[in-house]
Amino acid sequence: MKVDHEIWGNIPLLHIYNEQSATKEAPTVIFLHGFTSAKEHNLHYAYQLVNKGLRVLLPDALLHGEREEELDEVQLSLRFWEIVLTSIEEVQFLRNQLLEKGLAKEGEIGLSGTSMGGIVTLGALKVYPWIKTAAVMMGSPAYVELAKEQIAGIEEKGFKIPLNDEELEGMYKTLSRFDLSKEPEGLLGRPVFFWHGKKDQMVPFKPTHEFYKLLQKDYYQDHPEDLAFMVDSSSGHKVSRAGMLAGTAFLADHLA
Repeated sequence: MKVDHEIWGNIPLLHIYNEQSATKEAPTVIFLHGFTSAKEHNLHYAYQLVNKGLRVLLPDALLHGEREEELDEVQLSLRFWEIVLTSIEEVQFLRNQLLEKGLAKEGEIGLSGTSMGGIVTLGALKVYPWIKTAAVMMGSPAYVELAKEQIAGIEEKGFKIPLNDEELEGMYKTLSRFDLSKEPEGLLGRPVFFWHGKKDQMVPFKPTHEFYKLLQKDYYQDHPEDLAFMVDSSSGHKVSRAGMLAGTAFLADHLA
């Protein structure tokens, strides 16, 4: 297994593949880390995926890992949605680079992520029909609802949001473009796996599970094998080993 540290554009990433078994144009997963995390913290996902014949890119998000700017967690929290929207834009750039470098074929690129990375994954699914399959670990499709809850939580702690009402409405309008909960048909019936802990205090379990049930009822009746939701009743905001194994197996089954 080869782990190459590379910089594509201005994005530091780990490019992971098997020199012996990977074809030049291998099915590929772009895997996105969570808030305050970094690319190397998801190497165990990459290990599982590469052993299943896939290529993996682990990029650092804006203001994270090698791109951090020594902000404290409150300062970083206030820029959460800037990071998310930048990551969605960068997913497109990474896909284009994969194709230009001859490392992947059109129609053989999947997307996955944990926490903030799962949120980015769902927003990207809304706007990029080229994503073949996805695994969402602790993500939420409800961008506007989640943003309002986050802002309320920050204000409850006594911090002032540096946006007036008009600016907030503008932000919600922008986020609604990426909000799959408002347009579930935007998934286009693509294979998607969800994992979520019922005790998650960071990204609420209920909205994501309700979204899954809506998809199951109205959009995946004819191909239920393309939609999965793994519930962990005892977990909070941390993916279990069983969830990691199930998510990577799902990606491999729908890509390799």
